[in-house]
Amino acid sequence: MKNLVLLLFFVGLNTFAQAQEAIHKEKIQAIYQQALTQGKAYRWLDHLSNNIGGRLSGSLNAERAVQWGKDELSNLSLDRVFLQPVMVPKWVRGTFEYASIITGPGRSMNVPVCSLGGSIATPSAGLLAQVVEVKDFEELEALGAEKVKGKFVFYNRAMPAGLINTFEAYSKSVDQRSRGAAVAARLGAVGVIVRSMNLRLDNYPHTGAMNYGDLPNKLRIPAAAISTNGAQLLSSMLSLNKNLDFYLKQDCKNFPDVPSHNVVGEIKGSEFPNQIIVVGGHLDSWDLGDGAHDDGAGIVQSMEVLRLFKTLNYKPKRTIRVVLYMNEENGLRGGNAYAKFAKSNKENHIFALESDAGGFSPRGFIFEASKAQFNQILSWKTYFEPYLASNFQLGGSGADIGPLRNGKTVLSGLRPDSQRYFDYHHAANDIFDAINKRELELGAAAMASLVYLVDQYGF
Repeated sequence: MKNLVLLLFFVGLNTFAQAQEAIHKEKIQAIYQQALTQGKAYRWLDHLSNNIGGRLSGSLNAERAVQWGKDELSNLSLDRVFLQPVMVPKWVRGTFEYASIITGPGRSMNVPVCSLGGSIATPSAGLLAQVVEVKDFEELEALGAEKVKGKFVFYNRAMPAGLINTFEAYSKSVDQRSRGAAVAARLGAVGVIVRSMNLRLDNYPHTGAMNYGDLPNKLRIPAAAISTNGAQLLSSMLSLNKNLDFYLKQDCKNFPDVPSHNVVGEIKGSEFPNQIIVVGGHLDSWDLGDGAHDDGAGIVQSMEVLRLFKTLNYKPKRTIRVVLYMNEENGLRGGNAYAKFAKSNKENHIFALESDAGGFSPRGFIFEASKAQFNQILSWKTYFEPYLASNFQLGGSGADIGPLRNGKTVLSGLRPDSQRYFDYHHAANDIFDAINKRELELGAAAMASLVYLVDQYGF
């Protein structure tokens, strides 16, 4: 009799589990159907990119984007929408930069360059000097001040093409952009030219944040990115003539910090309102393009998660919050301010999801989680297999949600196909026309599906 009772119990449990699985599959299918046929992410991104444009922190466009985000979230009839104040850096590019390679009197060749974010300007007449080419800091240090003083340092380390994970390739090259000027300045260089972080050979220079560390103002030197084609040309010309000159003119400028905001909206949980699930991206962008992939796509996908839930009349158990972070690109002030806000209010964030890897086809998610938490997440993979988004891996998550890291909160990042991302990253071709509508919508649906499962099960 006892064995029969146990058998009936397990049969009932299995039947219940199968019923729950069927419900979740149906709900996720409805999410995808709504996102792909009635989605709003693409229209939102059209407006953000083409009516507002590039949204560098501290700019007028960034503030226009804040107001737009607040208005659009308010139109969703969420339970709460508010602006969270944050002070951000203000750096202005100024007029377009100019550079040329000079091999002799009357013999010069223009090359595409752009100032790196945070760089100082050249003298008003520009800067003319010889060039020393290096691949890394060790090679530069080996040359010593005697061979570097008074010259441009040309960092020409390409992103490793043999790595399938392009974000890993980026991480192995980006230090020359972020720290290159500070290292070169200490050896007496007058400026730095950095090969763009791009796997493709093209004529688009890619900007990005750089910093001088604790280098005194009087020792700081101008820093510019050169396109990959320009870098190839400069390197080949240096191989023929080590004494050629390089001319650079840029008039960028740093200003004192200015006020801005994160934009926050939420649907209050019906059963566990004090357990918070966050989804978001960064509202700011660089100023060369309109930031469609980086990170307009993540912004509208995150907003779409809450719109999908409202449209499908899904009432979450836990509080679902969207955060449009300000200043990821050159300061991470928004992410830090939000984490401080959460901590000061003693909020319990159980899950944070970020989309900041472009609007390409979603392949899965990356997670920062304990072994037990990740095992639970792995049990959800089958829900994503029909949508080709079931690649779940442990690893990093996202810059803006990083400050929420506490060993308990599960952090996650949407992982689209990354092979084309760095063709556009921080460059003038990161525009709305580079976005594929269906791929953008698939990413939003994948995010909403993951948030739905977290809301159903918790951790």
